[in-house]
Amino acid sequence: MALDESRVPGITDGERIRLLEAMVRIRVTDTRLLNMQRQGRIGFYGTATGEEASVIGSFAGVRDTDWVLPALRQGGGLIYRGFPLELYIAQCIGNGMDILKGRQMPVHAASRKHHVVSWSSVIGTQLTHATGVAMAAKIKGDDTVVLGFLGDGATSAAEFHVGLNFAAVYEAPVVFLCQNNQWAISVPFSRQSGSASVAEKAEAYGMPGERVDGNDVFAVMGAVREAAGRARDGGGPTLIECLTYRQMGHSSSDDPTRYRDPEEVEEWKRRDPIDRMLTHLVARGLWSPEQTAPLEARINAEVGAAIRIAEAAEPLTADDVFTDIYADVPWNLKEQAEAVRGRKAGDRDWEGAFPL
Repeated sequence: MALDESRVPGITDGERIRLLEAMVRIRVTDTRLLNMQRQGRIGFYGTATGEEASVIGSFAGVRDTDWVLPALRQGGGLIYRGFPLELYIAQCIGNGMDILKGRQMPVHAASRKHHVVSWSSVIGTQLTHATGVAMAAKIKGDDTVVLGFLGDGATSAAEFHVGLNFAAVYEAPVVFLCQNNQWAISVPFSRQSGSASVAEKAEAYGMPGERVDGNDVFAVMGAVREAAGRARDGGGPTLIECLTYRQMGHSSSDDPTRYRDPEEVEEWKRRDPIDRMLTHLVARGLWSPEQTAPLEARINAEVGAAIRIAEAAEPLTADDVFTDIYADVPWNLKEQAEAVRGRKAGDRDWEGAFPL
C-alpha cells in the first residue's frame, strides 16, 4: 500500500529518514525491553509493535513545545523528542536514575522538559486533563496546542464524553488522537461501539473528525498537523482516528493467542508501518535494502549501551518515598520516615501489616 506524502507538503529527505529511524528505534527498544521483562530484569512492559507510524506521525505533526497527554504505547514519541534512552529504561526499572523515582508503573515515562505529562493506566482520564490543559492555554492567550491520546477502548469511558464535550463547547485547542488498534485488551472494536468508526463520533460533539491510515506515517503526520494548525488559529478541537493494529499482546501480562485469529495478525503484519516506509523510501531512491541491517544494528547498540547505563544505577532508598510531597513535612510522615529508616534487613516485625 502506497504512503500518502501529499499530506505533508514540503517535507525534506532528512525528515523522511528521521521518521524511519524513529520508528525503527521504537521497534528495537520494545524488543529489547520485552526480553528484559521475560528475564525478570523489569516487572512489566507493553510494546507499540505495529503502531509506530501512529505514534511518531502524531508527535511529528505538532511542535515540540506542544503538550502531550499520553494514553498507552506513546513512549516512543517521548524518545523522538529527545528524552534519553537510559532514562526511559531506568523508568522501567524504577531505580535511582528514574526521574519519576519509581512512583509510576514501567513504561509510564514522562518529562516536563519534553512537554509530556505523566499518565495513568486508568482508561480515559487523560482526555479531561488534555481538555483542561488546552483550556488553560487558551485563557493564557498563548498558541500552545495539546495532543491527547486514547485507544479505541477509551471511547467507552465516561471521560471520553466529558473531555470531548467540554473541548467542543469551549473551543479548546486540543487534538484527540485515537490509536484504534482493533483490540481493547481482549475486546474487539466491533463489541466496543455501535458506531462504524471512532472518527464519526466527532459529529455529535460538533467538531471535525477524520479517520486515517494509522500505518502511514505521512497520513498521520499530515492529519495531526492540519488539526493542530486549525486549533492554533482558534478553530477548536479535532478527533482523529488512526486505523492501526497491535501486533503483540496488550502487555507482557497478556496472551493474545487466546482471543485473536492468527490469520488476522498475519494480515496486519503485511501492512507493517516500518516495512511500508522502507518500501516507500527505496522507491524514492532515498534508501537501499542493504542499509536496513546496519541501521538496526546501530540502534540496537545504542539501546544496549543505554541498558548498561540504566542497570548500573543505584537503587532508590526509603527516603525517596517521602520526598517531593510536602514543603513542610507533617509529623505523621516524619514518624513513618524514621520508622522506615530504623528498619534493618531481615526485620520481621512488620510482617502481615502495611508499614506506611
